[in-house]
Amino acid sequence: MALGSNYKIQNIVATASLGKPVPLTKLARTQPNTEYNPDTFPGLVLRVKEPKSAVLVFSSGNLVCTGTKSTLQVRQVIDAVIKQLKKIILTLCF
Repeated sequence: MALGSNYKIQNIVATASLGKPVPLTKLARTQPNTEYNPDTFPGLVLRVKEPKSAVLVFSSGNLVCTGTKSTLQVRQVIDAVIKQLKKIILTLCF
């Protein structure tokens, strides 16, 4: 790219680990903002409205956050997902 080009961050992909397994079937049954079809993909897609993003949740407890535009948004989304998971899965203690 030429000098003076403007760069714009469009999408940040971040990973996190809960360190505990997550029951994806239970999560999919109880949360309306999820998509889970284990026959086609092993992870559950959890959609977050604000900031608009998606988090892939795997049964291992690994998370992949996509669609954010800053590290602050990544933290907001991961914190919101952890809060949502704690309501459903009482054994998750972070």
